[in-house]
Amino acid sequence: KSELYDYGFKEEQILELQSLLDKIIYDTEYYRNKCGIEIGGPSNIFKRVYEVCKSCDGVNFSEDTVWWRKEKKGYCWKEKELGQVYIADATDLLLIEDNKYDFVLSSNNLEHIANPLKALEEFCRITKNGGIITIAVPIKEKTFDHNRKDTLFEHLLEDYKRDTKEDDLTHLPEILQLHDYDMDLPCGGKEAFAKRAEKNFENRCLHHHVFSEKCLRKMYEYLNLEVIDFLKLGSNYIIRGSK
Repeated sequence: KSELYDYGFKEEQILELQSLLDKIIYDTEYYRNKCGIEIGGPSNIFKRVYEVCKSCDGVNFSEDTVWWRKEKKGYCWKEKELGQVYIADATDLLLIEDNKYDFVLSSNNLEHIANPLKALEEFCRITKNGGIITIAVPIKEKTFDHNRKDTLFEHLLEDYKRDTKEDDLTHLPEILQLHDYDMDLPCGGKEAFAKRAEKNFENRCLHHHVFSEKCLRKMYEYLNLEVIDFLKLGSNYIIRGSK
């Protein structure tokens, strides 16, 4: 703050980061006392949503993933039980009825899905009219994907029309060549990474796609979602739209 004062900014012009997050991401208008669901979580980026919503169910593709393990209790954030858990692919949420939720959340998940437009269509189906869909994806320049080209919307549309399945490994040669292994030390190097990738249907660790703002906006537009907010936060793009 003192540096901003030195540049001539006044107190009323300065927002604390948390205030900005509350306004843009965790706006109580969209989440307070509302019922929602998160695909592929829980996620630290949405922790304030968990604090204000009425309930939040969860979806994961397996009961035991690299990031999450199902326990006897329901969908939880730390010690707080938020709702129930569905075990299903994001592209096939038929366990959930149409127009059920006030909001859908997804953080650092869409890039792991081989057919993301189909997944987004499912997010729309289970969201009420007027409901909110908020998605966070990595900014490639800040990740081990920085050598890769942006995925074009037209490519996603082709995957959607072909009904590409989650066992698809079309992008694996490109990923193996351009992945920055020095930025992804836990993967254990190229050889170990390649062995894990061969079993991607079991672990879902691959980033099939890298998203640009243009591509994300076109995805929302294609499914008739009105984009309310788009921002960069840390290493993520965050897009929020209304059905």
